[in-house]
Amino acid sequence: MCQHTYVTTFQRAQQLRALSTSTFDVVVIGAGMTGAGVALDAASRGLRVALIERGDIASGTSSKSSKMVHGGLRYLQQKEFRLVYENLRERQRLLANAPYLVQPLPFLIPLFGSNGVAAKALVKGYATALRIYDVSGGWRIGHRYRKITRDETLAHLPTLRGERLVAGFLYYDARGDDARVALTLAKTAALSFDARVLNYATALAVTKDAAGRVTSVRCRDEVGGEEFSIPTRAVVNASGVWADDIFTMTEHHPSHRITPAKGVHVSVPRARLPADVAAVLNVAHDRRSIFIVPFDDAPFTYIGTTDTAFEGSLDDPECTREDVAYLLDAVNASTSSDLTAADVTGLWAGLRPLLAPTKGRVLSERTADLSRRHQVSDTRDGVIHVTGGKWTTYRQMAEDAVDALAPYEDHLPRTRTKALALYGVSGWRPTGDLATHLYHRYGADTPRLLAMIDDDANLGEPAIEGLTYRRVEYLFSAREEMAVTLVDLVTRRTRAHLHDARATLRAAPFIAALVAETMGWDENATAAQVAEYRELVEAEFAAAGLDL
Repeated sequence: MCQHTYVTTFQRAQQLRALSTSTFDVVVIGAGMTGAGVALDAASRGLRVALIERGDIASGTSSKSSKMVHGGLRYLQQKEFRLVYENLRERQRLLANAPYLVQPLPFLIPLFGSNGVAAKALVKGYATALRIYDVSGGWRIGHRYRKITRDETLAHLPTLRGERLVAGFLYYDARGDDARVALTLAKTAALSFDARVLNYATALAVTKDAAGRVTSVRCRDEVGGEEFSIPTRAVVNASGVWADDIFTMTEHHPSHRITPAKGVHVSVPRARLPADVAAVLNVAHDRRSIFIVPFDDAPFTYIGTTDTAFEGSLDDPECTREDVAYLLDAVNASTSSDLTAADVTGLWAGLRPLLAPTKGRVLSERTADLSRRHQVSDTRDGVIHVTGGKWTTYRQMAEDAVDALAPYEDHLPRTRTKALALYGVSGWRPTGDLATHLYHRYGADTPRLLAMIDDDANLGEPAIEGLTYRRVEYLFSAREEMAVTLVDLVTRRTRAHLHDARATLRAAPFIAALVAETMGWDENATAAQVAEYRELVEAEFAAAGLDL
């Protein structure tokens, strides 16, 4: 691994010196999907790139999505045909460029009716929408939609209310671990194209010369506390729901370009809600739908998502009792699982960075009605802002943002990312369950993890009771993947916290001790890391009205 570009905790001082003593073509603020994508696009075109993130990589919205790479069937209802086409095109590119991270996933639409018959208008409406979806690019995944029988539908989701179930439709989209995709984008930018990547580095100010052009970004290292400046010719604001903060920082007057919308998900044991495909369920009296999705190779199913206007601290969106009740009630209306709050094992709440309504348009209570399109703006001072969008289209957003740097570069080549394989793509393929589990997270690095297990068989054991994550994953991430805290390891490098927060909390002391030497934690620091994670779990569960 290139030690000078992609750093562990111990290499932060070296990286900080490199950032403050080099001049960059562009500093990208925000290392979510979009920012990491911008860094990769720019670096692969030959620009000198620095990517900074005030928290962990993908610690904001980009680790808290529905983890689906999809065209958005419901956008057809809003007549967003171009958006659906773009989503499906980018879905295919991600499937091709990161096949070990993103895989096709069948989606089930159950059809309910009475006396064994579903309303003709309902069936025709779904069939028409799915036909348009396929024509818009859905077919490129290798499957077209089809209608399936009642028994076939029940085989996929056994607890559907059989007395009302008539049949179903099956179509295909894809899924991926959002946090690991963002991390892999950052890895690719750093290891393949020499971008400088630093998490836990907050942008404090953008400095400009007498002509009003960008000269540097003033930052604070959140690990060591020192401030430093990164000399640069341009800046890309890819900070998602925090984009208005950067607008305000660079324009020196308040900005209100973003309307955050909260989305909440909860996990339950798959034994309580068995599903071998994703399912789309309508929410009665709400003109919305929710998803039921099997959680990778873990024995859990997750349910999401809400879509509500959000007011409050952008750093602390909460899953409330009402959010939990909304999702569970929606599932119970269509299934016999009879889920209660006691079934919830994990949860997460994130904020979508939706574009604020244009002048003259009144915002309804339904944030679902706001467009998921993105926007790129140039304030003619060397700062490019990329806002809105969704993670499926991160690559197109990144391309558009880097294209907007053309006035600040002598010669800007065209994007290379349309067919650029991400870090970890290779001809190596796994054999066996353990290798397969690791491969879909680490790709070509998997043989390195397997070699660590060969050296110490204990590292091949599960780290958390009831979960599939192995001890080796935490040690590898601590060494190689820029994790700074225990929270980074259990919430983003692995998704254990989302699967089962209680079990993860019980295992937290063991995991912290496992990585302590690598992370440079003494006994007190190790205990503090466990306490920090406990505080997170207690706060999330209390807000949701759940018992630990």
